[in-house]
Amino acid sequence: MTVERDRPEVVAEVAAAFEAYEQALVDNDVEGMLGFFADRAVRFGIADQQNDIEEQRRWRLAQGPLPPGRRLKETQIQTYGVSTAVVTTLFGYPGSDVVGRQTQAWARLDEGWRIITAHVSETS
Repeated sequence: MTVERDRPEVVAEVAAAFEAYEQALVDNDVEGMLGFFADRAVRFGIADQQNDIEEQRRWRLAQGPLPPGRRLKETQIQTYGVSTAVVTTLFGYPGSDVVGRQTQAWARLDEGWRIITAHVSETS
């Protein structure tokens, strides 16, 4: 079976969803962030883990906002067919040498593009 990769229109759709998610993250818009996750999404954070949307909601509501000035670099979007994508990016904050890594698997569901699993880590 051949799967068409990186169709420009699919990459553009995922890029728009990813950018909207990032804006919700920077704005500390908890419900906005959660709206981009599938109900059963698993998320591994730097020192945390959530196994579904309700665990993530409780965790997000207990967290403060991100430090100001979040910046992304080397963001890559890979798509497989018209319904699966992987987004990877590095992130950082002004005044910090810590480099964050973020990976998200996205799927096109009935309700639109949703993150089905995510992993965040840091290195100094």
